[in-house]
Amino acid sequence: MSVKEKSFKQRVIKALWVIFLSGIGLFLLLILLINLGWLGYMPSMKELENPKSALASDLYATDGELIGRYYVQDRSASEFEEISPNVFNALIATEDSRFYEHSGVDGRAVLRAVLLLGKEGGGSTITQQLAKNLFPRENNSKFMMPIIKLKEWVMAVKLEKQLTKNEIITLYLNTVPFGSNVYGIRNASLTFFNKPPDKLKVEEAAVLIGMLKASTAYNPKRNPDKSLRRRNTVIDQMAKYGYLTVKEAHELKKKPLVLNYHKLTHHDGIAPYFRQVVEQDVKEMLKDLRKADGSKYNIYKDGLKIYTTIDVRMQQYAEAAVEQHISEMQQLFLDQRKYKDGSIWNDYQKYLDMAIKSSSRYEVLKDEGKSHEQIIGEMRKPVKMTVFAWNKEREKDTLMSPIDSIKYMKMMLQAGFMAMDPFTGEVKAWVGGINHTWFQYDHVNINTRRQVGSTIKPLLYCLAVDNGYSPCGIVSTAPQSFPTIANYDAGGSEKGPMTMKQALAGSINNAALYLIKQVGINSFADFLEKCGVEAHIDKVPSLALGVPDVSLYEMMRAYSMFPTGGTNVMPLYITKIEDKDGNVLKSFVPTQKELINKYTAFKMVRMMQGVADFGTAKRLRYRYNLQGEIAGKTGTTNNQADAWFIGYTPQIMAGSWVGCDDRYLRFGSERLGQGAAAALPIWAYFMQRVYADKSLGISPEAKFEEPENYNECDVMIDPSSVNYGSQPAGDLEFSEHAPAVPDSEW
Repeated sequence: MSVKEKSFKQRVIKALWVIFLSGIGLFLLLILLINLGWLGYMPSMKELENPKSALASDLYATDGELIGRYYVQDRSASEFEEISPNVFNALIATEDSRFYEHSGVDGRAVLRAVLLLGKEGGGSTITQQLAKNLFPRENNSKFMMPIIKLKEWVMAVKLEKQLTKNEIITLYLNTVPFGSNVYGIRNASLTFFNKPPDKLKVEEAAVLIGMLKASTAYNPKRNPDKSLRRRNTVIDQMAKYGYLTVKEAHELKKKPLVLNYHKLTHHDGIAPYFRQVVEQDVKEMLKDLRKADGSKYNIYKDGLKIYTTIDVRMQQYAEAAVEQHISEMQQLFLDQRKYKDGSIWNDYQKYLDMAIKSSSRYEVLKDEGKSHEQIIGEMRKPVKMTVFAWNKEREKDTLMSPIDSIKYMKMMLQAGFMAMDPFTGEVKAWVGGINHTWFQYDHVNINTRRQVGSTIKPLLYCLAVDNGYSPCGIVSTAPQSFPTIANYDAGGSEKGPMTMKQALAGSINNAALYLIKQVGINSFADFLEKCGVEAHIDKVPSLALGVPDVSLYEMMRAYSMFPTGGTNVMPLYITKIEDKDGNVLKSFVPTQKELINKYTAFKMVRMMQGVADFGTAKRLRYRYNLQGEIAGKTGTTNNQADAWFIGYTPQIMAGSWVGCDDRYLRFGSERLGQGAAAALPIWAYFMQRVYADKSLGISPEAKFEEPENYNECDVMIDPSSVNYGSQPAGDLEFSEHAPAVPDSEW
């Protein structure tokens, strides 16, 4: 080799070394710049030491059963010990076989991915994937991808320094998406198999880990065949790396794909109306609390645990009772002449026009520049659509014009039902409507008020008894005169004078007018406020007949003083709220106050038993065959727009309301629209189920506790001695509603 050739060779080698060392230098400089955050956001050491992710908040029933979840992304966390080894084995065998050997970046895997162009898998480790989950990519362009990959390498190495391997793999499983807006192994396990992750079998773990490659394509609910093939691939990988024997893998692959799908969504699951109320309440309760870092709590991201008083079985019985009765009543409602032929809308065209103009379809057409006449023309054309229906699916596909669909949905009967322990205030069941998917308006909470009708009368009678009136004393049923009204006749004068017991059992309106005249309208209004009624009360004579709009929630609180011996108890449905670490943020105890003495309370119990035994709620006995001691009161308002029944036993109290959201839509007769026919059956169906479930401990053998030395008019009236006219007691409300209010006022 000549000197010239030798010199050239040395220059080439030197140049290659310069290029190589410069490349390393540039690479190290690039890593340094990435680490310093000069090439985009880089998490701090503190963030990497304490990685955070949005955690769903869980809602629990009284027995600890999960009944709901609030989230932006459906995510919750598990500890390492709370995850089956089958999950870890499946994950490592499939995603990162050298997980316990590398330090965040697997050079061997990277080299293999480069040389084979990714045909045998990529080079990302579980730690790198965790970095990507915790700090998602902000820019996915091809130009930036090398920088992004390097950033994830840096974060992976940092994570390996700050966390143990077990912490890394657990955190990864808590943050990874499993499709269907489900994040984390715990939620995935509960969603697809309805079991916690520590109970997952090998084949179940393989299904979930198999989804990580493509959560939609391998979703076992949507694509069971693809999911099964992917599951078997994961099982083969587990055998390849020694987590299973070949024989075990062969047997597991023979098994069918078996799911126990249990996705909790906004509408699905039990108590959706209740969950909706709790969601708003918790946000209000926590708005003034701060976390250690000074930030506000977020119900959708902070992994709160919210404990409630709801009893899962009672909630299920309540929902079943509402569905059973309203599905029966709905057809009777629509079979009414004016509803069947559609002529009812001739009387209420202005309300229909308002509903049409507020519909989303009208707004869309209006935004397109169409005139009102053009929009109405379009909305009269039949189109394919899906509407609510009382069938198994709770919906039906049909051909209907948008205007007809508005009429159809408005004519659906709605209901509200609530059950509680009157002694503690614990709410056991809460049904705010007939179907949360189609109708989100809640008919139980304190902000939803309807005219209460004769359910107000026990409160009036209670005030009278507490002021010395005897249940056996005679009350007038004649028309009453007030300073602003002469000879106010609300019904019942033909029956003549009768005892208070008889008047309450028969819901005689003039008797109520007589009593409010005795105790004073202002005094009664003040008493209602003491009972927990926060609604606006007009101080007028018809207050005695139930003209105010009051919520079912408020009425239940007011009635609580009867079975408890005089103690007014506020309904309680949240017991405590914890943060994700189990620290109690808020706790709640019953709010109680003694309102009347035990003798007054027991006199009211006995009088209200008369309502069930021989009064307007008598059908509880002869039609629904409910035994034991029951007390309560029916209620019907103007032209049957609202139907009520609130009843209680020595152990449980419940109330129901039925009506249409628009008050001008109502039953045309008392036969179907009175409280005893439209609302009471829900209560009856609920109690039939409750009594049948012996594990609840609610028995028809229970007795109301009579106070010592109780001797004032405590002998029940013989039903055969009561004459309420030609109609059988309990079948009609005895014209208990107030005089009709003109439709224009509705």
